[in-house]
Amino acid sequence: MSAGRLTMSKLRVQSFAISIDGYGAGPDQDLQNPLGVNGPDLMEWFFHTRVWRAMHGQPEGETGIDNEMAERGFAGFGAWILGRNMFGPVRGPWPDDNWKGWWGDNPPYHVPVFVLTHHPRPALRMEGGTEFRFVTDGIHSALEQARVAAGGQDVRIGGGVSTIRQFMQAGLIDELHLAVRPVLLGSGEHLFAGLDARSLGYECTNSVAGERATHVFLRRRT
Repeated sequence: MSAGRLTMSKLRVQSFAISIDGYGAGPDQDLQNPLGVNGPDLMEWFFHTRVWRAMHGQPEGETGIDNEMAERGFAGFGAWILGRNMFGPVRGPWPDDNWKGWWGDNPPYHVPVFVLTHHPRPALRMEGGTEFRFVTDGIHSALEQARVAAGGQDVRIGGGVSTIRQFMQAGLIDELHLAVRPVLLGSGEHLFAGLDARSLGYECTNSVAGERATHVFLRRRT
């Protein structure tokens, strides 16, 4: 594959929910609260969509703007990047290989997923084409590997907040789609705290009102 083709691949944040006061996760994330305390409030826009219900083997679901945005979040991506907290609640060195993610035997990704961590672990192949690959040498290495694996398709950063902030600070994210929920969390992980997104080259290009969220689109100027 040529280097020219690799540069066509965009790094995108898609369908990432934040509260109206800027939090992308609640406080005290653990096994019982994977999104932090009150974190599920952020995802109410997603839980009612046909996409979500189909992922869980449930019928029907809403088919409006929120569902359309959710569909875009899984279309055209050849690889994903996740922070370790998005993969699971285990901290420090991996005690064993028993934890295989939040999603059961068939995660929703169906492409290679690069998990940022300080602690090595063998790659983990799951049903449906998902393969978790654990990257210990930083965000630039993860992005390089993800772009190769994506084969010219875009790469999606699935979160969490710290991971998105690192890639934004480095000017590596090309586009962001934020689902802004009309709720207040008050505390947790703030997406923009200490970040001057405007100075980093980001601008708002569009916003669309959905049923339960306002979908805001940011793009980095080239």
